[in-house]
Amino acid sequence: MATGGTRGFSLVELMIVLAILGTLVGIAAPSLLSARSAADETAAVATLRQIVLAQVQLQQSARIDVDDDGAGEYGGLLELSGAAAGRMPRPLDPKVLSGAFRALNAGGEAHRGGYLFRLHLPDASGAGIGEPRAGFTRDGSIAADRAESAWVVYAWPMNAHGAETRAYVANQTGFLLAAYDGRYAGPGNGPAADAAYVVAGSIMGALALDAPAADGNVWTPVR
Repeated sequence: MATGGTRGFSLVELMIVLAILGTLVGIAAPSLLSARSAADETAAVATLRQIVLAQVQLQQSARIDVDDDGAGEYGGLLELSGAAAGRMPRPLDPKVLSGAFRALNAGGEAHRGGYLFRLHLPDASGAGIGEPRAGFTRDGSIAADRAESAWVVYAWPMNAHGAETRAYVANQTGFLLAAYDGRYAGPGNGPAADAAYVVAGSIMGALALDAPAADGNVWTPVR
């Protein structure tokens, strides 16, 4: 029995309150998820721009010059972040990329925010070689002369958002392109090295700007 002129909620009243709260959460959840997705996309684009600038700095410094011709080569995420010496005599110091890229998963992917990132360098045929978990080394898999002029990195979400799932690509041109593709979500499910290129099997050519690409998508510029 309630005392002092007050009473608690009845079971029916509590059920009504909970039902109202459930309805409000159901209404708000899609908006919250959409806002989170948009924030993740904005962060991924900013990160890709950082990688582009880091690659320019590393290549111009010629710290990686496997063929000793005086022309610098582009690096992997571990090389750029100073996590591993890779093809250099010693780890990069000061590093040119965030320490968030000092570790890769078993698939050679870096995880930052809600996105995964994977970088590729060209082999002797021009095909993209994905960065191994331990980073690139002087094992001959990367063609030094081709790595002086080409690289590509993709970013895709950890979780699919249906038709709104968006992947991104950037390379030595500085262009950032995006494509909607629900296949690209989660570890191990990123775009192939040549996915956004006009010609399949190579990362030495042009990105498919507003045109059908090797993966069948139309990759459009990020404004």
